[in-house]
Amino acid sequence: MTTRSAITRVGLAALAAAAVSLARLDTVVAGQGAAGAAPRRPHPSTQEPARLITIDALKKWEKELSNWGRWGKEDQRGLLNLITPEKTRSAMALVKDAKTVTLQINPIKKTGMDTGNFGENLHRMARVHPVTGDILGALDVIHLSIHDGLSSHMDALCHYQGPIGRKPGEPAVSYNGFPFVLTAAGCTQSATDRMGPGYITRGILVDMPLLKNVKWLEPSTPIYIEDLEAWEKFAGVKIGAGDALIVRTGRWAKRAAEGAWDYGGTGAGLHASVLPWLRARDVSLLASDAVNDVQPSGVQGINRPIHQLTQVNMGLPIVDDAYTEDAAVEAARVKRWEFMLTWSIYQIPGGTASPFNALATF
Repeated sequence: MTTRSAITRVGLAALAAAAVSLARLDTVVAGQGAAGAAPRRPHPSTQEPARLITIDALKKWEKELSNWGRWGKEDQRGLLNLITPEKTRSAMALVKDAKTVTLQINPIKKTGMDTGNFGENLHRMARVHPVTGDILGALDVIHLSIHDGLSSHMDALCHYQGPIGRKPGEPAVSYNGFPFVLTAAGCTQSATDRMGPGYITRGILVDMPLLKNVKWLEPSTPIYIEDLEAWEKFAGVKIGAGDALIVRTGRWAKRAAEGAWDYGGTGAGLHASVLPWLRARDVSLLASDAVNDVQPSGVQGINRPIHQLTQVNMGLPIVDDAYTEDAAVEAARVKRWEFMLTWSIYQIPGGTASPFNALATF
């Protein structure tokens, strides 16, 4: 109870501030870093006429790709609704070897320039004598900065706000048209405690480095629809409704070999042109070992369009910083990239994210 209550209480104000900060940061001109930093250049292919996505296209997609009202006007789970009992039973049938690996990176005591600096991740004993320093009981406190770059986490559907290009005085909204209201206690709607207790579904690992025969994707490499469909052909899978789509860019392999880098500003990831494809496939969870969006996005005016439209308009929860290395090794060993995925959602009142404690069972 001590650990759980500590996690529940800690950092809600910080999470709220992080949500606002990220929403503001992601509306800056694509390719710009922090104040005073040198401009970052998007991958050249994102600027080709046949691939270029504009703000106007995204504004059109806000309506065309919307799932608002699909499960009723009070719905706060979005595409998680497609993880039905039938979907769960079929996912359980995928277990052949009963080998389980984690998709969660442990943030405790990890440091580096890729943390995000949203707060501390620490573990300490709860009862310490004020004079002698003696430990007075086997009781712990865990402090998590959930959105940290070294913490696998699932964003709540209230993490971003819309619409894109909102004018002064225009009300902000979150998924399903709920007013976007953020207080020191977190989100009033579509927070983690409104998204269900947890799920079991089919997970599909999309191992882009394996497909392209490289150790990892180089920074700022965009992933396009043809890449995802090439993977389907390679792996013999068809990504569909209720699935958890987990994209490996090799971020953790690169970090282990070469050290931390500004993956949040120059990471490989999905290009904005993938958004209609995601909507058509009706996946229920989107995860990446980085930030899901290719960075810079290549879209002038917004740097995380995948975050924006999945959460606000499509109701598609996304996972940043998933740990994909063990799953990649096991999937390659058995030559099977689909598995049973299980995860619980921390019931943090008003929480803008939950630690992603997922397990892949092959």
